[in-house]
Amino acid sequence: MIVNILIFVLSIIPSVLIFLWLRNRHKDDPLYRKSCNSAFIRGIVSVLPILVLSGVLFLLNGVIRVFLLQNADILYKAIYTFVVLAFAEELVKFLAFRLLLKKKFCAYSWADVVALMVIIGTAFGLIEDLPYAIGADAITMLVRGFTMGHVGYGFLMGWFYGKKLYTGKKRYGVIAFLLPWLLHGLYDFSLSPELLAWNENLAIVAIVLALVDLVMLALMFRFFLHARKTERYNVPVTAAEAMPAQESASVETDGAKAG
Repeated sequence: MIVNILIFVLSIIPSVLIFLWLRNRHKDDPLYRKSCNSAFIRGIVSVLPILVLSGVLFLLNGVIRVFLLQNADILYKAIYTFVVLAFAEELVKFLAFRLLLKKKFCAYSWADVVALMVIIGTAFGLIEDLPYAIGADAITMLVRGFTMGHVGYGFLMGWFYGKKLYTGKKRYGVIAFLLPWLLHGLYDFSLSPELLAWNENLAIVAIVLALVDLVMLALMFRFFLHARKTERYNVPVTAAEAMPAQESASVETDGAKAG
């Protein structure tokens, strides 16, 4: 039990470091840090509606299986992983992200938008990893902890949505949801026993997708390092709403204390 707890703590260190790194991108901007804190909380809270949405989709999927897919286990599993799991999770994170942007704590740049979505994905992934501390083996926990699929999906979602705001082209907003959803669904499906029973050689798909997760992480780090000296990633793509004087003073005071 103690070993599992230690391994779990080790597995979440990368996610915690990513959150702290992104939160401290603008050390002197208390409103940005407040946005990051809000994003982290929303990522955690977004797990709750997942339970409801997944439950509804699970029931609908069960009806489909009874009437249409009685002997098609692999097709049923595909629908389950893409719709009940991946779709529900990515939709809830996407909605949490959109609602956060509407709060308008400050004027966000393209890079800020990406950072906020990554933080939401990071927090969501941390909560999702909790059950693995109880029943999963050490290898599974470490693989999940260091590949950080939700962080990578968050990066893709934030990058394309930031591009949508920067260019004004709605198609990037569609891609911001569809691409993470499809990758997420494919990854979950690649781990299903039904797929491996159909063809055990397809186990390679899960390995490839785990490597894709690592590539997305590398692209994320490259993006934020590149964004420091690239003007288009730092110009505001959203407007800031005026804050009441009392709230503004409170935030500035909090920022001074944090500094």
